[in-house]
Amino acid sequence: MVKKKKKRAQLPFRLNILFFVVFLLFSALIMKLGVVQIVQGENYQEEINRTIKDTTKIPVPRGRILDRNHNVVVGNKPLYSITYTPEKGTTAEERLEVAEKLAPFIDMQPEDDELTERNKKEYWYLKHEDEATKRLSDKEVEKLDNSEAYQTTLDRITKEEISNFTKEQKEIINIKKELDQAYSLTPHVVKNEDVTPEEYAKVAEHLDMLPGINATTDWERTHPYDETLRSIFGSITTREQGIPKEKKDYYITRGYSRNDRVGISGLEQEYESVLRGRKEQIQYTTNKNGVIVDSNVVVEGERGKDVVLTIDMELQKKVDSIIKDEMKKAYAEDPYGNRDMDDAYAIVIDPQTGELLAVSGQHYDREEKEFSNNAYNTLYSAFRAGSTVKGATVLSGYESGVIEPGQTFFDAPIKIKGTPEKSSYQNESLGLVNDYTALQKSSNVYMFYIAMRMLGDFDYERNAPLQIESVDDAFLDFRNYFSQFGLGVPTGVDFPFESLGYEGDNIAGKLLDFAIGQYDTYTPMQLAQYVSTIANDGYRVRPRFLKAVHKPTPDEDQLGAVSKSKNTDVLNRITMDQDLLERVQEGFRRVYQEPGGTAYSYFADKEYTSAGKTGTAESTVFYRDEEGNIVDSREASNLALVGYAPYENPEVAFAIVVPNTGGEYHINDYIGERILDTYFDLKEKREGEGKEEVTNKEDN
Repeated sequence: MVKKKKKRAQLPFRLNILFFVVFLLFSALIMKLGVVQIVQGENYQEEINRTIKDTTKIPVPRGRILDRNHNVVVGNKPLYSITYTPEKGTTAEERLEVAEKLAPFIDMQPEDDELTERNKKEYWYLKHEDEATKRLSDKEVEKLDNSEAYQTTLDRITKEEISNFTKEQKEIINIKKELDQAYSLTPHVVKNEDVTPEEYAKVAEHLDMLPGINATTDWERTHPYDETLRSIFGSITTREQGIPKEKKDYYITRGYSRNDRVGISGLEQEYESVLRGRKEQIQYTTNKNGVIVDSNVVVEGERGKDVVLTIDMELQKKVDSIIKDEMKKAYAEDPYGNRDMDDAYAIVIDPQTGELLAVSGQHYDREEKEFSNNAYNTLYSAFRAGSTVKGATVLSGYESGVIEPGQTFFDAPIKIKGTPEKSSYQNESLGLVNDYTALQKSSNVYMFYIAMRMLGDFDYERNAPLQIESVDDAFLDFRNYFSQFGLGVPTGVDFPFESLGYEGDNIAGKLLDFAIGQYDTYTPMQLAQYVSTIANDGYRVRPRFLKAVHKPTPDEDQLGAVSKSKNTDVLNRITMDQDLLERVQEGFRRVYQEPGGTAYSYFADKEYTSAGKTGTAESTVFYRDEEGNIVDSREASNLALVGYAPYENPEVAFAIVVPNTGGEYHINDYIGERILDTYFDLKEKREGEGKEEVTNKEDN
């Protein structure tokens, strides 16, 4: 019997296909692994070992500010400083650990109200995290995002749980609060006030156990002359304040860090770009975990440049003293009449260069019975300047063609229909006056005629209405002429902001008040530029505080090479003939030097020859209640004075304004007289010292 052969078992067709697909997949996987290992292996290894390079900028001390004689007026005082520079990704737990390690080495006990409830709760949370997180149910965790869950957890920490912290724990909380304000790879000052040498040494000795902490030096601004001119020098922010929040983008785009100190007022603000210096730039290399593995200085730091001012601090202090002394005398002379005289201002300037030699503003606090510096108001506050502006009025009359050189008018009270009578001195008549005597004796009526003619009224009749061609054109012309002297327009002084004064409405009758300085208002700085323009033969120069910028030196006691010198900047030349300007100059000379001149008794008998113009303007003092409502008012006077010397070749000019005076004490004249006396006495003294120094050198 023939046996039948068994049929060989065959795998189902579909299973074969499956095996084939698996084979292909394994082949592709092996090929991919080969590509990764052989072709791209090096790239992936680099990715694994990848590091990040970040650059940190370290602040440097600001430049100094010095006066024209190289006396330091704003300097730097070195301080010990403890800083914290966190790595990227530093956690709250890690910052707390640093705070706990740092606490034994420094004293940072907080004041009673210095720690907030949140500060304390955050500390409690970190010390009891497991317990705190259990206060949220699973449903709440699912429903809330991380920040909401964290806040809810903090809310459930009770007041009792945070009420019994020890003195040591409060100090740790206070230190951590400072550490929390630091940005990654950016040094943040933890403590720089009252860091003792012992604290500095202890921290420096234990830096290896204090990640991110450094013991270094910092600085703070000093003012060797105390409050003298302090409001002009200005101020800077503190480390805690950092850059102003409202200008964050402005400063960040210019390379500042958030905790940098910047000038926020005065010359500190004006010359911020010069004084700030060049930060030291350190490049940190961190691995993918944020750990610093290397650092390298890529840009050497350089402290700020030194700014040398035009101010003469010796003269400045004397001018301040003169003003205070004369205010006291005015109070004693007539305490009731001067009961509202709280401020006085004076500017001393070189009329040919615009260099500001002294800028003084003194405010008297009647309750505290002491003076304070408010020199910045010489640029910010504007006043009616009275007859001081009559030089500009006469020149406007010449230029507009309404008067001619030597023009005469009879000075007697005038009466415009529907308005009160106007005169020069309490309804008195000065008789026939020309342009010279109108300035010398300060004739209001002469200026009224100029104003009426600029309105188009060349035939004044008593008690008749003004014959007006164009009020707007008359005001426009007058103000355009005045602007050539710096009145009512920016002076261009190198200082943040300045007031332009008040410009009244164009009312025909008010043009007469405008002509005698009783309408628009001007700042003391504008008046200083105005009289300087007259003294300087019609050239209006920019007033300035900056004399030069010097490069920094390693030794702060030394002055480096000149980086930038500030030259005289002529803004314009008045569009008036020289012979006409000389007539006003002669009128100003007669005010000071000829009998009948309104300042003759104060300046006529000096060794130097001076010229200028006095001014008295009406002012109103308002009295308010505690809610700010006006409950009473009284009329007072603004006393002003402008002048320059020597008359033949002016080297110094000044402007003085004393608002809200009363009585008969001419405080403006006394201040002006003493300022010029002091200036020339100081000049003579220095010239004598210079000759003596030369003689000593020759003898040696």
